[in-house]
Amino acid sequence: MKINIISIGHKPPTWAEEGCKEYLKRFQRDLSIVLTELKPAFRVSDTDKNHLARAKEKGRILTKLNKNARLIALDEAGTQTTTNELARLLTNWMAEGRDLDFVIGGADGLDPEIKNQADKILSLSLMTYPHALARLILIEQLYRAQCIIKKHPYHRD
Repeated sequence: MKINIISIGHKPPTWAEEGCKEYLKRFQRDLSIVLTELKPAFRVSDTDKNHLARAKEKGRILTKLNKNARLIALDEAGTQTTTNELARLLTNWMAEGRDLDFVIGGADGLDPEIKNQADKILSLSLMTYPHALARLILIEQLYRAQCIIKKHPYHRD
């Protein structure tokens, strides 16, 4: 299975990039993860107009989506899940044989059209994270879920 993490954001700080690389190299061969970083759209100081930036970012995201993949949007209003529940979801998705596209929006979130197209909307937390940290948390949680599935001792209950 291939997982594509599509993320709007500037070049992440070194610590986040190194953290992502560290977890990405740990994945087993049956789960391939690709991180696709997209440039954020220009924002103005008038936040009421930032829906225009979300619309531009939507266009960038849509060009990177795999049409046959299950779309998972990350949004603060999404469903919160435990790591064990994520492992169960991942197991079910792997059994389907479809790839996964995880999408992390820009500073103003995802365009509503992306969320409407999503097969599932997940929230990493009720707290707000910088995008670089959200990517790192998502990758670590996917790695942890894979460890649960493979009965690897990385995760402890």
